[in-house]
Amino acid sequence: MNNSDYNKAEKAVNETENSLKNAASDAKWKISDLADKARDYINEKRNNDEEASQEDWLDKVKANVSDAWEDIKDKADDAWEKTKDAAEDVKAEWKKKTN
Repeated sequence: MNNSDYNKAEKAVNETENSLKNAASDAKWKISDLADKARDYINEKRNNDEEASQEDWLDKVKANVSDAWEDIKDKADDAWEKTKDAAEDVKAEWKKKTN
């Protein structure tokens, strides 16, 4: 197996790593933003003369986390397929050279 085959495999792994890092950093609400979002929620309820509740707030957070998880899962699935395809290419090249 020559260096270009190894380079392809390494590139696929690096792309997977970068894709997963980007997916995690693209999550809609970062932990540091939750306090601001909570204040906004309380103020919105106050302005609408409605009662703010922890349960309602947690439902909003849960929905957001669920959306973020779906985004991360989609990117992770895509990264997995790319890496798997690159690994199969390297394996095929290896078989050609050893047969």
